[in-house]
Amino acid sequence: MLLAIDIGNSNIVLGGLSGDRILFDARIATDYSKTSDQYRMEIKSMLELFDVSVEDVEDCIISSVVPPVFNAVSIGVVKLIGRQPMVVGSQLDTGLRLQMDDPASVGSDRIVIAVAALQEYAPPLLLIDMGTATTVEVIDETSTYLGGVIIPGVRLSVDALSQRTAQLPSIQLDRPRRLIGKNTVECMRNGSMYGTAAMLDGLIGRMEEELGKRAVVVATGGIAKFIIPLCRREIRLEEDLLLKGLGVIYRRNKGETASA
Repeated sequence: MLLAIDIGNSNIVLGGLSGDRILFDARIATDYSKTSDQYRMEIKSMLELFDVSVEDVEDCIISSVVPPVFNAVSIGVVKLIGRQPMVVGSQLDTGLRLQMDDPASVGSDRIVIAVAALQEYAPPLLLIDMGTATTVEVIDETSTYLGGVIIPGVRLSVDALSQRTAQLPSIQLDRPRRLIGKNTVECMRNGSMYGTAAMLDGLIGRMEEELGKRAVVVATGGIAKFIIPLCRREIRLEEDLLLKGLGVIYRRNKGETASA
């Protein structure tokens, strides 16, 4: 089994893969203060939760946008499985063409998602990832990564609003019953959720104008399931793109797959 790990700003996604099948997936909180031994025990506990023994883990691949946490997690993985993980970076062959001012600056999670989406859908593509930040990536009809936009995520925006204003509470991202809020909590929730949905609808239209073509739109990330149903544009929800992409990149660099 391949252990796939993506280290994000808020959560670390763990998954077990056998070929292109996802055997399990889980999330643990990203914590700058944890040591390699603490992450080793957390990962081991997650494996045990899904009845997976350490001996079942044949290899590991990691992508990360949090360098300090990456060091602790990668050392923890080495301590756990006894081998160095494959790390997503410029040294790997992802099969993705990047048309960016500085290709090395593109977050590994954005590359992984693009690689996964190109396995599932024909370009051009617009790829939405909704986590701590909301990103929208553009893949043209030649499968070239053109760039995109980065926006503060829904949870980040709501938390900032609660913390910076004296009388506004913290809220949960439950499905709104209606657009027009009838109390403070509803007004905050509806504004953040419907506002994000409307923003995405608008961005999609403007990006397609710039592309000159209609694109397939795909969304992933922990917040996507709350927002995408509120969008008017048709958007495919793919919750496992990160794990799928890590599997594709791993197999490609082990010579197990054809080019994307």
